[in-house]
Amino acid sequence: MAANQSKTLQQLVADLVELHHDNLASVILYGSTVAGANSNRESRHNVLVVLHRLGFDDLRLTRDALRGWKTAGQPTPVLFTVDELRRAADVFPIEFLQMENARQVLHGNDAFEFIEISQTNLRRQTEYELRTKLTQLRRLFVSGTLSAASLSALMSDSFSSFAALFRAVLILHGQQPPVANADAVRATVNLLGLDGLPFEWILKQRAGETRSPDDREVNAAFEGYLTQIARVIDVVDQLDQ
Repeated sequence: MAANQSKTLQQLVADLVELHHDNLASVILYGSTVAGANSNRESRHNVLVVLHRLGFDDLRLTRDALRGWKTAGQPTPVLFTVDELRRAADVFPIEFLQMENARQVLHGNDAFEFIEISQTNLRRQTEYELRTKLTQLRRLFVSGTLSAASLSALMSDSFSSFAALFRAVLILHGQQPPVANADAVRATVNLLGLDGLPFEWILKQRAGETRSPDDREVNAAFEGYLTQIARVIDVVDQLDQ
């Protein structure tokens, strides 16, 4: 962790402790920074704040504690009570698994120590999210004529969301998912025997490694992207049979 970000995290924890006192149960850093997949000094840090109670006054105190954190350009932490965290594992299995698989306790207890994620709930949420995001891609495409640049951007913008869901697919198949988006997608391609070309095309576009695509090229990539996502959904759907 970069020194300047470490100081930012230390200040966040200090501010939360000062304002919440014994009501603060845990502060947990999670995601790519913990896993070492992002060494950028300007990287965004994902933080979970767990409180014993979370009324309106506690929200106002949290807002006060986050002033320096927000000024530093960091994302707003996720807030839960201890009880909510334990009871919400059935509706947020993907999100909780992402936190659980790469986390560092900055203050208090490990909030995930006694949380169990149901494979059944994980499969259902994974299929729901995959179908929802595929439907959104289709709707955005048919809603109007998109330029090659706009359609390329649509794929690039959606890539991280699908990568997160592909991690859940890997878990459902008993594999430890990579933290990096590109690695998670490639692992899923290998596991399910997908055509990886559309995903590699998007990765090159995101990295700026290729020229601006023409209409024919980007439409072919989009067609392949939709087809491979649909194949992943079919696999997840069949896991329930």
